[in-house]
Amino acid sequence: MILEQSMPLRRIFRVVNGGTPAAADENWGGPIPWATPIDVGAADRTIARTQRTLTSLGARTGSRIVPEGSLILSTRAPIGYVAISDTELAFNQGCRALVPAVPLDIRFFYYQLSSAAPRLQSLGQGSTFQELSSDALENYVVHVPELDEQRRIADFLDVELSHLAALERARRRQRDLLAERWQATVTKLVTRGADDKVDIRKVENPAFDAIPASWSLVPLKRRWRIIDCKHRTPTYVADGYPVVSPGDVTPGRLDLTRAHRFVGKDDFRDLADDLRRPRRGDIVYSRNASVGIAAYVDTDDPFTMGQDVCRITSADQNQLYLTHFLNSVATPQLEQMQIGSTFSRVNIGALLELQVPCPPRPEQDRIVARLDEGQRRVDSLHGLLTEQIALIAERRQALITVATTGQIDVRTARGTDE
Repeated sequence: MILEQSMPLRRIFRVVNGGTPAAADENWGGPIPWATPIDVGAADRTIARTQRTLTSLGARTGSRIVPEGSLILSTRAPIGYVAISDTELAFNQGCRALVPAVPLDIRFFYYQLSSAAPRLQSLGQGSTFQELSSDALENYVVHVPELDEQRRIADFLDVELSHLAALERARRRQRDLLAERWQATVTKLVTRGADDKVDIRKVENPAFDAIPASWSLVPLKRRWRIIDCKHRTPTYVADGYPVVSPGDVTPGRLDLTRAHRFVGKDDFRDLADDLRRPRRGDIVYSRNASVGIAAYVDTDDPFTMGQDVCRITSADQNQLYLTHFLNSVATPQLEQMQIGSTFSRVNIGALLELQVPCPPRPEQDRIVARLDEGQRRVDSLHGLLTEQIALIAERRQALITVATTGQIDVRTARGTDE
């Protein structure tokens, strides 16, 4: 049953542009919600609360108010977020409102436009940022069945999509629980070891309260060396030797494909001298955050480090053991050491004084072997759950498309009580 009746939005909606009042105090903090693309993107179908609000004066002089039951559509940064106003509200110039001009079921058009983001984005114009103009939006063609059919389709989608939403929440929760349990496993292994039956001794530490009796608790500087990367800003090139910046470092093993900056041969020779050049078996540590991120280097490919990335080396310790420790149990300890600091990055002095539980080297190797095996299982399950979440999103998109275009008859499809 293809819905043959189609028409531009301007035939059924009034398109309203938004705006931002002047910064004067009398314009802000009043009772009127003021939506931005961020607010619309965060909405769960309906929107009534926003990060900022306007006074009546601010709305009257610098923005526009639309009634409950209007569609709020983000038309820049990015194009395509959509929500139904659950109250009277104003909005900024990054959004446009669609106010019904004829009797209709607003849910039907919400669903139709929520699945149209890629097509709306293709209509955007502008060199600095893409924006969907009022004219383009007004002339965007939508399917417009009879009102009773709009309601039937919206009712069907309400039921079907609620089932998919519940399934997606369950899969996301499973993924979160997987991460939580894995974190608990890592914490146990790097503070208590791989042997469940072992004598322990109490220690005073904000991150853990006991370690096996045969382990040492030492400051990091006693068994590891930190080489900080301090150098002039190089000339970056489109292709060359990778420069690992703080944002390129993720927990675990270093992924050089994440590097987005490169230098030529001369700059590389200057930046990657014998002392500062990372090698296989090193740890690169991004300290450009309140707590840092460690990545183990398991490649021989040449690269260098950017500012706020340091190199951690050791001649006799298992570096993967320290990598796991830095990405898990070290966090509370570093947070406590940063109290009172005005810096937003890990201080090298604090990192050097970090208390590290050190098992004998054979025990470090056993712990790392257990963690490697567990990480492979966790990664496999995480990937499966992520794939299922993506498939649910695809199913949602497909269901909206076939329902709002009449490619299924919702009166005989599953999901409605009629």
